[in-house]
Amino acid sequence: MSQADEEITVERPDEDDYDLLTFGEAGARLEIEIRTMRARVRRLEEATPPDEDALRGARERLAALEEGAERNRAQPINDENFERFFGYPGKARRNTTW
Repeated sequence: MSQADEEITVERPDEDDYDLLTFGEAGARLEIEIRTMRARVRRLEEATPPDEDALRGARERLAALEEGAERNRAQPINDENFERFFGYPGKARRNTTW
């Protein structure tokens, strides 16, 4: 089995409800994608000849994923960081029931 075919596992918080997309689960999913994209970037860098367009796209996606992971670590969402996290102004919901 090649390294690319290996199952990527990450630690997930025990208290998370995996039916919900919690900060912990989102972080775990982002970490899986980041590791996958890092491996893709490595493969593209090692290719001869390199596919510069694919490499540029993979690096851009990796940067976006890493930025998303950093925002995910900025929890909890509050009024001060709401706009930075979501990209538009608003108020953080508190004790909201549906």
